[in-house]
Amino acid sequence: MKPRLVAVILAGGAARRMGGGDKPLLDIGGRTMLQAVIDAVGLPDIAISANGDPARFAAYNLSVLPDGDLAGQGPLAGLLAGLRWAATLQAEVLLTAPGDMPFLPPGFAEKLLPAPRSVLADNRQHHLLATWPVSCAETLQSFLNTSQSRRVADFAAIIGTKPVEFPVVSRLIFANINTRQQLELAKMLALSTNSAGDWGEFDA
Repeated sequence: MKPRLVAVILAGGAARRMGGGDKPLLDIGGRTMLQAVIDAVGLPDIAISANGDPARFAAYNLSVLPDGDLAGQGPLAGLLAGLRWAATLQAEVLLTAPGDMPFLPPGFAEKLLPAPRSVLADNRQHHLLATWPVSCAETLQSFLNTSQSRRVADFAAIIGTKPVEFPVVSRLIFANINTRQQLELAKMLALSTNSAGDWGEFDA
């Protein structure tokens, strides 16, 4: 029997290279990046990790999880909030996905079981596109209390996260949208019938 899997979408980044704001709420191809990630995750129980006024996410009708006392500590704070939320649902595994990856392939979540696992694509390990045992919450809390590191890779190493290699048809699939230039390119390609082009611009 497969463990119960729930997901949290990490939407709390500062988007400094775009001038600030809620990057996942930007439109690409007729839907927001956040909606694209929700659709790709495809699980019945999904929450959004974000600080500030949750009303800006009201249209999605999903739980919004603030970082609380760990605000400003980076994505590991969002991971901990997600693990705590997952525990209230009696879930065994939490999937995390960044809210700025609008071209994720549907069905990728099931390939990241059993946890802990993360996506390896094009020789890059995506530590936030990963599954985490809900039982690792206390280990993460201890890590945040005692370590100077806030690197997701460092915590992933502690709990033994294993990479799962995904074939890359296009760099588009696991691309983060980080700049205005990338956003405009993504908008054009989202409307194109051929989305398997050269994604060198997304290496930045």
